[in-house]
Amino acid sequence: MCGIVGIVSHSPVNLDLYESLSVLQHRGQDAAGIMTCEDDKFFMRKGNGLVRDVFFKQHMERLRGNMGIGHVRYPTAGCSSSLEAQPFYVNSPYGIALAHNGNLTNTVALKEQLFLDDMRHLNTESDTEALLNVFAHELQSLAKPLFDVEDVFAAVKAVHRRCTGGYAVIAMIVGKGVLAFRDPYGIRPAVYGERATAEGADYMVASESVALKAQGFELVRDLEPGEAVFIEQNGALHMRQCAENPQLTPCIFEFVYFARPDSIIDDVSVYKARLRMGQTLVQKILREHPDHDIDVVIPIPDTSRTSALEVAFHLNVKYREGFIKNRYIGRTFIMPGQTERKKSVRQKLNPIDLEFQGKNVLLVDDSIVRGTTSKQIVQMAREAGASKVYMASAAPPVRYPNVYGIDMPAPEEFVAHNRDIAEIAEVIGADWLIYQDLEDLIAAVRRGNDQLTAFDCSCFDGNYITNDVDDEYFRKLQSQRNDAAKMKQRISQSAESVEL
Repeated sequence: MCGIVGIVSHSPVNLDLYESLSVLQHRGQDAAGIMTCEDDKFFMRKGNGLVRDVFFKQHMERLRGNMGIGHVRYPTAGCSSSLEAQPFYVNSPYGIALAHNGNLTNTVALKEQLFLDDMRHLNTESDTEALLNVFAHELQSLAKPLFDVEDVFAAVKAVHRRCTGGYAVIAMIVGKGVLAFRDPYGIRPAVYGERATAEGADYMVASESVALKAQGFELVRDLEPGEAVFIEQNGALHMRQCAENPQLTPCIFEFVYFARPDSIIDDVSVYKARLRMGQTLVQKILREHPDHDIDVVIPIPDTSRTSALEVAFHLNVKYREGFIKNRYIGRTFIMPGQTERKKSVRQKLNPIDLEFQGKNVLLVDDSIVRGTTSKQIVQMAREAGASKVYMASAAPPVRYPNVYGIDMPAPEEFVAHNRDIAEIAEVIGADWLIYQDLEDLIAAVRRGNDQLTAFDCSCFDGNYITNDVDDEYFRKLQSQRNDAAKMKQRISQSAESVEL
């Protein structure tokens, strides 16, 4: 999962891009990059780390121009070296920079096509570089000395034909404008907005509406699945539907975990959706444990707070903040290996013993993936003096990898893999465990927009809507995503940095 932003303005965009990426930092903490354009030149700064650690005053001063794009990275394909920080760049045709959020599912085939048919060299394992070169090749086949916006949209149509998976893309063509488009299923989010100025309208595209609001842009709407928007450097805006059979099927995990609660995605308030998740979750708790002895509801900060509040309200029991979070530790779901995750949980959360001592505690989390965090948190609650520790998840059991841009592990690393609910509760050490039902999760999100008829729920139900995910794909995915592979990759990268 990554965050993207693009701005065309009547004033310098470097600071707006920086602040937008800071707002989107929750979507990726591995690397950050900004590229701006002034006249016919690109200016770029990118590197590993948080936004605040990549950009300093001297870098910002060099990022000149009134249009630009930015990216925060969370690695899903390729590796986490600075070589793969985005945006990527090709000099032909015109000069194109591109960044994207998501994951292509046919990268291997694309790379072969690009080498054998398009005669293009790829220098990294990143699917972003493959996507950029597909777009560049298709645009070059249409390009003329006199730039034509319709050629850009024709190239996007070709990208949709050749690329499969989930992707939201932001690109910039030197001296011409900023392009954004969304995959034909609308799996990954993208919104655009407008800001009125004395000189005319400024435009911005971003992964989440909260980035628009933070910079004073008014949300216009989400990009439709398969739709592209091109904003010329002079501010002229063009939009086209570029997919043959678009079908809105957004990733439901955005609403569960990734998106900020103050964002609106596909006309659904993330905050309201999480409130409704709490309402449906508490109904299941009351069905299965009508004579519960819960004394207090405690959320696992931060994402589960909204749902936990509703659970406590409808159970008519106390809601308490039982864990204090160290805000300088990254999101543990995003940690690259099991060792790092285990170490970071106790660094990240510290219990307030008084809220646990002698009480029967219900812990509420947004989801349970590997179970590593849950097991340690249950143990921390017991060490703090809890008499009993129950747990509830606002999402169903995660049993399948997500292949559209979320770095979920190989199936055998899921705590729910080949286990029933009682067995999972035993593994994490809870006295009992409740999971949200999938139909209730869908209803909780859909209630915000009844035009949403389908979601990508693949990590819960194993239904991959692009219809190109098979056993061979999973074997390759497992070799890339299991923790042993990640540790080997990190050791290799460390050795490379020592040599450099």
